[in-house]
Amino acid sequence: MTILSSFVSPRKVLREVSKEIPAKYHNKIIIVGSLAAGYHLMSEMSNMQVRTKDIDCVLSPHTSAVVTGQGITEGLLAADWKHRTEGEYGKPGTADTPDDELPVIRLHPPDNDTWFLELLTEPTSTKQKAREFERIRLSNGDYGLPSFRFTRISVFEAAGTEFGIRCAKPEMMVLANLFENQSIKPDLIKGSEFHGHQLKRSNKDLGRVLSIARLTSTNDWEKWIDYWEYASKTCFPDEWRNLVKSSGSGLRELLNSETDFQEAYYSCINSLLGSSGVTPDELKITGERLLTFTIEPFEALAE
Repeated sequence: MTILSSFVSPRKVLREVSKEIPAKYHNKIIIVGSLAAGYHLMSEMSNMQVRTKDIDCVLSPHTSAVVTGQGITEGLLAADWKHRTEGEYGKPGTADTPDDELPVIRLHPPDNDTWFLELLTEPTSTKQKAREFERIRLSNGDYGLPSFRFTRISVFEAAGTEFGIRCAKPEMMVLANLFENQSIKPDLIKGSEFHGHQLKRSNKDLGRVLSIARLTSTNDWEKWIDYWEYASKTCFPDEWRNLVKSSGSGLRELLNSETDFQEAYYSCINSLLGSSGVTPDELKITGERLLTFTIEPFEALAE
C-alpha cells in the first residue's frame, strides 16, 4: 500500500493559510474536505492529526469567484508560493485550451510541498449537473476554477473560525457525499494506489462519510436529519425528494461489497482516521448504525 499524504494539524495549516491570504479575501473562502472536518472534530489539544495533501478551498460567492481567485493566487505567488506542476495538467493553459482541459490552481507554500491549496467555486445554478470550469487568466497563463453539482450543499451555512476563514460543517460534507455517490461509480483517483490499482473516487467519498460519522458523537446524528432536510429543500427546491429518497443507496452498496469497503477503509486510515486505531469491523458497524438511525429516517422524509 502507498500512503496517500502526510499528517498535518488542521489548525496549524488553517493558521498558516489565513496568515498568508490577505484578510480582505477571508470571508470569501470556505475550506472543505478532511481539513475542515478535522478542524471541527479534533480539538486543538488533541494529538490527533489528519493525513491530507490537498486543502480544498471553495471561493464563494460564485459571482465574484474569478476576481477573488485572481487576487488570492497573484498575492500568494508574490509571497513566494509556487504552482504545483506535477501531473497531467501541471502546465498553464493558453487562450486556445478548452475550458475542461485547463489546469486547476494548486499552490504550495514556500519551502513546503507536503500540502497544497486547491481553488474551487460553487456551481453556477441548481441546474448544473456535471463539473464546470470558470477560466482564470493569470500572468503565466490560463487556469480553471472547477465547480461541482453538490458543492453548494457542502458549504451550506459554513461555520466561521478563529482564523477568519470559514470551514464547511461535517454533516453537510456527509450529505454532499451521499448525494454525489448514490451508486459506486467507476471513476478512479489518479495517483492513488491500493493493492496495485487506483482507488475509486466514490469509495474515498463514502469513506469520508464513515470517517466523519465515526468522529461524531452518535447523539448528534439525530440532529443531522432536520438540518439535512432544510439544506436539501433550500439548495434543491425542485429536486430534493429525488435526491433524499435514495441518499443511502451508495453507502449500502459500499457496505455490501468487501472490495469497495476495503478501499474506503484504506482511504479513511490514510486521512481523518489515520491516528484513530479503528478496525474494519468497527468502521462497518459505524456505517450500519448511521444507515439505521440517520439515513433511513432521512430517506423517509421524501415519501
